[in-house]
Amino acid sequence: MDIILVPGFWLDGSAWDDVVPPLAAAGHRVDALTLPGMTPGADPSQVHLEDHVQAVVDAIDAVDAERQVVLVGHSAGGGLVYNAAGRRPDRVARLVYVDSGPMAEGQAINDELPVEAPVVELPEWDEMNPADLVDLTEELRAAFRERALPQPGHTVREGHHHPGDPAARRAAPATVIACEYPAEQIRGLIEQGHPFVAELATCDDYEIVDLPTGHWPMLTRPADLAAAILTAIER
Repeated sequence: MDIILVPGFWLDGSAWDDVVPPLAAAGHRVDALTLPGMTPGADPSQVHLEDHVQAVVDAIDAVDAERQVVLVGHSAGGGLVYNAAGRRPDRVARLVYVDSGPMAEGQAINDELPVEAPVVELPEWDEMNPADLVDLTEELRAAFRERALPQPGHTVREGHHHPGDPAARRAAPATVIACEYPAEQIRGLIEQGHPFVAELATCDDYEIVDLPTGHWPMLTRPADLAAAILTAIER
């Protein structure tokens, strides 16, 4: 199987460095994407959400046409893989959302971000939800901050646009790997009709599994994350 790993905000493909080896050892081809604007020296202010979606679509198209892919999206990367899957529904065997989920038509991470903010920097730790930081040691925090890149502002404020048949993207089997919020809590939000999980509730075939840690399991529990991804693929 071909596995395409899509990072969330502030990270490039190297965020998956400790996750890739177990996936490759299991016989899979792995592509850890670095999204447009997420390299040192790039101008992220000119990068739009559609550029990030298209990068995932291009990665799917780069795989031999007779092979299907598994798309793995962390955090905001979950919206990207869902969007891309809707554009290539016949190529996607499974979606894996790592502490993330699908985003609905028009939904943005933060549509109130001022237009005059060309980028979003990694916040200070004390500005984050403590649940984000579980297991993120001082050493891991320092390494994360050193590698963090400015997030293009357009990718934060712009809403997702889903061309094509909604049924096609909602048909893709999906696994949600729940980290900072447990699976039981997510199921409760679905029952309440919470907008955070409204699009996930429309999907035909999904499961929610627990991997208790903070928001960055590829840093805090990479071996366990790799194992969870492999289990999802086996299904």
